[in-house]
Amino acid sequence: MGNVFVVLTPLIHGIVKLAGLTPQTIEIEPGTLMNIWVPKEIVTKYDGKIVYVPPTKPAVLLLHSFAMDGIFTWFLQVLALTREYSVYVPDFLFFGGSITDRNERSASFQAEFVAKGLKKLRVENVTLVGLSYGGMVGFKIAHLYPNLVKSMVMSATVTELTESISLDSYKRLGLSSWSDLLMPSTVEGLKRMFSVGFHKLPWLPDFFYRNILETMFSNRKERNELLDCLVVPDTDVTSDPDYSQAIHMLWGDDDKIFDLDLANTMKIRLGEKATLDWIKDAGHLVPLEKPFTYNKRLKSILECVTKDQ
Repeated sequence: MGNVFVVLTPLIHGIVKLAGLTPQTIEIEPGTLMNIWVPKEIVTKYDGKIVYVPPTKPAVLLLHSFAMDGIFTWFLQVLALTREYSVYVPDFLFFGGSITDRNERSASFQAEFVAKGLKKLRVENVTLVGLSYGGMVGFKIAHLYPNLVKSMVMSATVTELTESISLDSYKRLGLSSWSDLLMPSTVEGLKRMFSVGFHKLPWLPDFFYRNILETMFSNRKERNELLDCLVVPDTDVTSDPDYSQAIHMLWGDDDKIFDLDLANTMKIRLGEKATLDWIKDAGHLVPLEKPFTYNKRLKSILECVTKDQ
């Protein structure tokens, strides 16, 4: 029974491959490697070397949460999107197969990492879809590389994770730091993380959680450093950047970390380019908890974005 999750990993990878994606390891620079799932049709060979061609369909970039790597966060969306879109699913540094020997840990460094990877893959512009931590990195990409990001779909995230937002969450959730929640070391800690992430957590046996702990929480030191760097003093955030892109906010109505009141405040601050929609009886990890409803809303947004190009 303890091998269930070990079996689940290649099963999900196999299904994603059947949907048309393939994993690639790209050297961003010496000492820095990106693992990313890309459309099979962009991978070719010339003189025995792998060569990437530009996407053949509108490109969609899926940026994962802190709880899991890219393909585990997004595989249910990959299955819904690959027929009509060229889908790219990277692992952030210290998740999945992505690694660096550099010491930077900021969200801006992750943004630079992703942008460099897309450039090597000859992707010129994307619709960026971000969940939680992926949304925070996504906002950085949109600000730093405005020509790369043509529009955004953001869920369960903030433009900046300030000390005041963090302290409010700590108080409501009984935390002393984000690591308390997001870097569990026991089955009970992992159950707590998912119970906070879901509106209603389905029952799963303990061996399932034990195998998640064994396979999904490597690079603990580096990930704790990522979380430490993520929180910024309120005094360092005077205003939101003036994003050039449309921002479609798609929320779970029972997000226990960044609730709808916070989402609505953020929408008002972002101005006319931002819209806010929510899914009933869904929590922070809305694409995982309500995949069919989320996918329907996401595809509707993507269709509108594509028509506007």
